Amino acid sequence: MAETETYFNPQALRMPGSNQSIADLSTFEQGGQLPGHYRVDIFLNNNYLETRDVEFVSHNNQLVPVLSAKYWRDLGLKPDASAALTALPDDKTVSLPGEYIENASTRFNFNRMRLELSIPQAALKFRAQDYVNPELWDQGMPAVLLNYGLNYNNSWQRQGDGGEYSNLFLRLDSGINLGAWRLRNNSTFTRNTGDQPRYDENGNRISQKQVETRWQSLNTYLQRDIQSLGSQFTLGDSYTPGDLFDSFAFRGVQMATDDSQLPDSLRGFAPVVRGIARSNAQVTVQQNGAVIYQTTVAPGAFEIRDLYPTASSGNLDVTVRETDGSETKFVQPFSAVPGMQRDGRLRYAITGGKYRSWSDDVREPNFLQGTLQYGLTNSTTLYGGAIGSTDYKSGMIGFGQGLGTLGSVSLDVTHANTQFDNGPTRSGQSYRAQYAKDILQSGTSFVLAGYRYSTSGFYDFTEANELLLRGTSLNDDDELDYWRRTHNKRSRMQAQVTQRMGDYGSLSLTAYQQDYWGESGNERTFMLGYGFSYAGISYSLNLSDTRYPTSEPNRSLYFNVSIPLDKWLAGNRANYSLYTDNNNRVRNQVGLSGLALDNRLSYSASEGYANKGEGNSGNLNAEYRGTYGNVNGGYSYNRNSQFVSAGVSGGIVAHPYGLTLSQPLGDTMALVRVPEANGVGVKNQRGVSTDWRGYAVVPYLTPYRKNGVSLRTETLPENVDLEDAVKTVIPTRGALVLADYKANVGARVLANVTHQGKPIPFGATASLVVDGKTTSSSFVGDNGDLYLSGVPEKSQVQIQWGKGADQQCRGDVALKPADANSRFRSADILCR
Repeated sequence: MAETETYFNPQALRMPGSNQSIADLSTFEQGGQLPGHYRVDIFLNNNYLETRDVEFVSHNNQLVPVLSAKYWRDLGLKPDASAALTALPDDKTVSLPGEYIENASTRFNFNRMRLELSIPQAALKFRAQDYVNPELWDQGMPAVLLNYGLNYNNSWQRQGDGGEYSNLFLRLDSGINLGAWRLRNNSTFTRNTGDQPRYDENGNRISQKQVETRWQSLNTYLQRDIQSLGSQFTLGDSYTPGDLFDSFAFRGVQMATDDSQLPDSLRGFAPVVRGIARSNAQVTVQQNGAVIYQTTVAPGAFEIRDLYPTASSGNLDVTVRETDGSETKFVQPFSAVPGMQRDGRLRYAITGGKYRSWSDDVREPNFLQGTLQYGLTNSTTLYGGAIGSTDYKSGMIGFGQGLGTLGSVSLDVTHANTQFDNGPTRSGQSYRAQYAKDILQSGTSFVLAGYRYSTSGFYDFTEANELLLRGTSLNDDDELDYWRRTHNKRSRMQAQVTQRMGDYGSLSLTAYQQDYWGESGNERTFMLGYGFSYAGISYSLNLSDTRYPTSEPNRSLYFNVSIPLDKWLAGNRANYSLYTDNNNRVRNQVGLSGLALDNRLSYSASEGYANKGEGNSGNLNAEYRGTYGNVNGGYSYNRNSQFVSAGVSGGIVAHPYGLTLSQPLGDTMALVRVPEANGVGVKNQRGVSTDWRGYAVVPYLTPYRKNGVSLRTETLPENVDLEDAVKTVIPTRGALVLADYKANVGARVLANVTHQGKPIPFGATASLVVDGKTTSSSFVGDNGDLYLSGVPEKSQVQIQWGKGADQQCRGDVALKPADANSRFRSADILCR
């Protein structure tokens, strides 16, 4: 039986009794749409790529995209996938990819504005599942940046002689962006004032005011990424990596691997899954019953290298499902300690320059340091490094080994020779062991981040430089500083355990102990925490035990409960806390905290009582996050003293479009541009909204990742409409990238359109023309009714309802006076 084609009669759109004609809708009869430029989300094999404007043309009554040959090749085609496509010039347009790549196709979902590109996996190079093409990385625009934070506090004694103290602190973080280069400086200014009463020999009170000021430039450096090496280049003041040797400050040059340039699925440690498929098979990887990866592979041996980092140990259950339905299953156990690398992955860092110290009279020798980490197999990582200077030499070698279900371990040894001024050469070794284990079934994560033992002759690079001139460089009044820097480390142990208990919360344990040569005591920290929530009420309990050789042990207990008050006071919580310690001090405190003014204002108030003569105490704090910066203030008191504080912070950004004030800047940022639309908020950014010119700075983005910057459309002014409220940006580290939104600024208009005394045909296309440019499009409704947005006082409308020259016209939009009781303006359009 032959299948008949479904046909819709456009005359059915005519209202009963109406003589209005119907536009030529042949374009739409088969589900097609009008050719033109559309802003679409582009997907390749169901993976999101980007959002951009694409031109579409009609082919067999369907819209197909006009994309360049270079665009298709940059999707990751293998060189031999299509010789014909490879030979095309970069700017040659390709709308039908199936003519060049077997089984390639496009599909345009007009309703969702989604362009789906399909290319067989066999024709594509290997790409990690969240791969972002480096050609899409945005180095940002030229900019001058200034981050500032100014804080003032004042305290005075209410008992005894009534001394008064104040502190003024200013931090300035400045920078210049030019192409891929980032120039940065961090500086601080401090002013401390103390008014401590003194008395003369006759017992008369003398007020002695002491003022101390200090300006300090902390760091100045020039930095850029080296994308071909997946690295960061730094020239100036910075810090060495701390993954193998202890980190220290230097002035010089450094080239080091930057893991943030890798896709998330290639960062951290995860094993390479290898297997064999007999056909085009589906491979599924599960961990603890959850599917964490699924892909299709060609017949033969396969490798999966882009698993997302999982727990530090456990089993991976791999299923290979062939096209005939048969399945092959196998288990791949794995485990990793921090610092382990994937099979074949190499990380490096090379640093040369001069050691930097924050203390006076400490020597700052020139040095060279290098480190390497290499994933030898799925379960073995080798690593090592060396440091060399005139009076200091050290070398390290070690390995990390996965032990399957038993966890993972790493072992390393460091040998060092230290030449003291006018003294003997000291030699020694430091041995370190680390262990990690996740027990997924019980929710337990156990990390012993190590046990390190150092012989008496071992000094790390910081100790060797800080101890050499200890007699003149140390502050004898600071006992903690003094003994730490006059004794080299002997042994160190650190453990972290986390126990997840589902609905019953989580338990965490952190333990740390550091012993020193020549010192009888040790430095120890022990913390145990428990927290859970029930019916919106949060509970937490924390125990701590800290001790140092120079002071008595301090053991304390802290309990806190936080209750939501949304039924009575939206966005607020009531809080209660209890503190007690081994000195029998007990403090009870109750308070209220919350948010107001569209979450821009945060505040807290509390009142407490403590024994041991402390009596009553109180705190009041507030912070406002605004378009142009943040302000904060606070007041507190107890029986003996009072304290007040105030501060301002924010950012200033000079860019090609002018000057923009903002909240404090992060490392990587976006400039939001919505011309002439002020007060438009940015989603998930407290207090961030466009200024009077329509600009705002989103202060925190993730470099080398797709970042969605979304505007809060409910905050748009009445005369502004957006064509797209979401922009996707992919910044490099330190960049200021542009999120440019096209806003139609003008009236929202309900117009009636006539041509030769009759209503325009139903379904005709109408384009708003402003200053000779088309700004938006719409369709004519029944009886010539037309809705337009972003209409200025002077504009025209171009209308078309067929292919003939007599089936189109243009007319001026004659706006009527605004009605205060309506969000819309009326207009009559006489089309000629």
